[in-house]
Amino acid sequence: MLKKLSTLLVLAVVTTMTAFSQIMPSPDRNEGEGPYDRLILRGVTLIDGTGAPPIGPVDIVVEKNRIAQIQVVGYPGLPINENRRPKADENTKVYDLEGHYLLPGLIDMHAHIGGSGQGTPAEYVFKLWMAHGITTIRDPSAGNGLNWVLDHKKKSLANQITAPRILAYTAFGMGAKEAIINAEQAKAWVNDNKAKGADGIKFFGANPEVMQAAISENKRIGLRSAMHHQQMDVARWNVLNSARAGLTSMEHWYGLPEALFQDRTIQDFRLDYNYQNEQHRFGEAGKLWKQAAPPYSEHWNKVMTELLELDFTLDPTFNIYEANRDLMRARTQEWHEVYTLPSLWRFYAPSRQSHGSYWFDWTTEEEVQWKENYRLWMTFVNEYKNRGGRVTAGSDSGFIYQLYGFAYIRELELLREAGFHPLEVIRSATLYGAQALGMEKEIGSVEVGKLADFLILEENPLQNLKVLYGTGTIRINENNEPVRVGGVKYTVKDGIVYDAKKMLDDVKTIVDQHKARENARLTQPGLDW
Repeated sequence: MLKKLSTLLVLAVVTTMTAFSQIMPSPDRNEGEGPYDRLILRGVTLIDGTGAPPIGPVDIVVEKNRIAQIQVVGYPGLPINENRRPKADENTKVYDLEGHYLLPGLIDMHAHIGGSGQGTPAEYVFKLWMAHGITTIRDPSAGNGLNWVLDHKKKSLANQITAPRILAYTAFGMGAKEAIINAEQAKAWVNDNKAKGADGIKFFGANPEVMQAAISENKRIGLRSAMHHQQMDVARWNVLNSARAGLTSMEHWYGLPEALFQDRTIQDFRLDYNYQNEQHRFGEAGKLWKQAAPPYSEHWNKVMTELLELDFTLDPTFNIYEANRDLMRARTQEWHEVYTLPSLWRFYAPSRQSHGSYWFDWTTEEEVQWKENYRLWMTFVNEYKNRGGRVTAGSDSGFIYQLYGFAYIRELELLREAGFHPLEVIRSATLYGAQALGMEKEIGSVEVGKLADFLILEENPLQNLKVLYGTGTIRINENNEPVRVGGVKYTVKDGIVYDAKKMLDDVKTIVDQHKARENARLTQPGLDW
């Protein structure tokens, strides 16, 4: 009975994800220039994603969709040495970008494409990502249906649509005709999932026999995996169980504090707890890290050491829970008014039904608990990185007042808050993401032979990550006036150069059209303004 109940819960999660299905597909691409037979990006300061410091001025040569040459052409503050520059002929497209910064295309490791529940057309989501320099995403659980995601993956690879490169991870059990309750069924589903073309699996939980069989079989056949360790199963299967079985990455942090328990075996749930009451779920989660072994204690170190030895990846998605520690900040972020669809705004609003809309009576007390939760959580993640562990950047946008693209940049800021040097932040967002996907030979750093995926901007993101936001950041000019600076200028994917600010304008047009059609405007919950 327990096995059946556990699997039914998994299927319920899958059903919830696929309820956000069949959103408006992305139209054919009608923007972007290239790819060119030969493209030269001249005079940039390069931040290559490996952890190396910036270097420039540099000329980068792209042939079709590959990096062909990276040439240092001078010294800061001096005229560029024209004799060192790669030569351009009549078949070469040249961008003069002296003073600009160039980074590898960003990788969002937890990127739901949205769904009918949020009312988000694919074009809207994709352009928000691309406008923020995100050129690759991992869709965890393929909530619009595997065939829909694979179709868009194929079109993105062919650059028939304006979209990041897509990795499709199905939710475990998706499409199963019956409850998966034993190892044989689990292995069969995993192999069928690969045959359908999925890149990996996202797990939520099941009975230990099923989890062991599914994860180990998935690893055996060469696919990668992620897991949100759902509270309904984490008492008998935590992060250590998953990592030992062969899971390649964990999402969020559920299951990690449970592995760190030393004076209990189950979270100290309130006695009227109901998992379907999301204020219970997220309110109690904010107390969880304080129940784990304290930082740098013997058990804390032991768990970390084992995860490091297993080459396990942490994808914390700090941003998606930030409203828990400051609801007003998340709700009033400046980009909502212009770039958030009215249907998505309604989805965010307090509700007992919409996932992540659990603001039934969110108080200062919950926020204070969550701030301490973050402190302990960030301590583990930062030390994991310090000891050589792989930490990636994922946003989980489309929930809890977090908007596609913008939320990813906030994730980078939160990695910085956790203690990462800005160069470590960029490495997590690029090379480490590529490694976690098994794509480091193709993407993740700016190196000769790799795909030409870049973001280009006029400000130094290491000095201020806020310049990566589509809305930029505020600066006072010489006339003592506030002005906006920053925002990605160009996003390059597969050698195709996109105007990032034009894509944001397209998003604004989509939002304006939806507002006009629905006669809608964004108001704060419980208010008419």
